[in-house]
Amino acid sequence: MQSNTYIEPVFLISNVAKILDIHPQTLRQYEREGLIKPSRTNGQIRLYSQKDIDHIKNVLIFTRELGVNLAGVDIILRLNKKIEILENEIKSYKIRIKNINNLSVVPDTKALIVKETKSNIVLHEKNLSNKD
Repeated sequence: MQSNTYIEPVFLISNVAKILDIHPQTLRQYEREGLIKPSRTNGQIRLYSQKDIDHIKNVLIFTRELGVNLAGVDIILRLNKKIEILENEIKSYKIRIKNINNLSVVPDTKALIVKETKSNIVLHEKNLSNKD
């Protein structure tokens, strides 16, 4: 069972700034740009979870190490989210297909052979014209 501590908001903006060696204003800018969404207390104090910190680390990798601007980071994050959704859909479809195959009469790994009979049906066409 997964612990909720990973997603529980417990870090103040000053702590996160120290942990990541960035200015608190950078975190505020990331929030304005929609790159991060920290939780807030009733007094509107920002609180960050470990998951938020990991997400910010990814943003910093894009900006610092790869030289991507914030608009590019936003596009990358949106595309990554779409990819994640599509991968989950693919997994779901694979499970559905597997379940359908398990219900089939003939397993998909076997061939269905129909036995041919010796008797054939012969149809006689009645001549309706009076040429006789």
